[in-house]
Amino acid sequence: MRSTLTALRKKLAAGRKISMLTCYDAGFAKVMEDAEVDCILVGDTLGMVVQGRDSTLPVQLQDVAYHVSCVARGTRRPFLLADMPFGTYQESPQQALRNAVTLLQAGAQMVKIEGGAELAPTIELLVRSGVPVCGHIGLLPSHVHALGGYRVQGKEDAEARRIVADAKAVEAAGAAMMVIEAVPDPVARQVCEAVDLITIGIGASAACSGQVLVMHDMLGLTSTPAKFVKNYMVNAPAGGDAVLQAFRRYVTEVESGAFPGPEHVYGMSGGNLGTPYGNQSGPQS
Repeated sequence: MRSTLTALRKKLAAGRKISMLTCYDAGFAKVMEDAEVDCILVGDTLGMVVQGRDSTLPVQLQDVAYHVSCVARGTRRPFLLADMPFGTYQESPQQALRNAVTLLQAGAQMVKIEGGAELAPTIELLVRSGVPVCGHIGLLPSHVHALGGYRVQGKEDAEARRIVADAKAVEAAGAAMMVIEAVPDPVARQVCEAVDLITIGIGASAACSGQVLVMHDMLGLTSTPAKFVKNYMVNAPAGGDAVLQAFRRYVTEVESGAFPGPEHVYGMSGGNLGTPYGNQSGPQS
């Protein structure tokens, strides 16, 4: 039986944080299930790590739906989220609902959308219609051109206040979970204190309810990984169990709060991230 939002909240109440990894196929998904990863995200990062593209922007709805169905067939227990690709929810709340239904029918339990207060009407309609929503604030990879590259968000006071306000708006609209990406640790902590929903960090803070990494990054398949990445294949045992053990170590460290360490989060001076998520030019602190 698949995990639920209720089960995830019970785990947090028991003092254990939530582990999440991206995945795109049944084989790796089964190994993640064996490693007791709590949540699997079929991310639009598939555009970069699976399709070999320079960004997430070319990913289409049918791409995500296909990979969701693969992951769903390979697992029975982990909570399953799906990214809504760029252009599948910005036009109107009604457009978002139609496309979210496609992902739920493919096997997702929740959809993730990038953006803040401007998406409140969309989140409200999705939630009213029975679609669980995970927000995504801070660095928005699908906005890479508007942002001028992959850059840490929230270094300036006004920007930090906007991120906190976005988090509150996403929660008020009904989102049950929220990814906080590439935000300085002090700002991410402010967000965690300001909201009661489940917060998932990636380059944010150990104060978050849990953490997510791109699978290819944490398996050491990225030549110049982001600051927020830890390579869990280092010192992994030789043989077929290496990936399983890497996933298990990640789960253990996230649950206990050992990951991320100070070396994996950004201070207020963080800058250009380069091109993360499996590409050749990795993030800088």
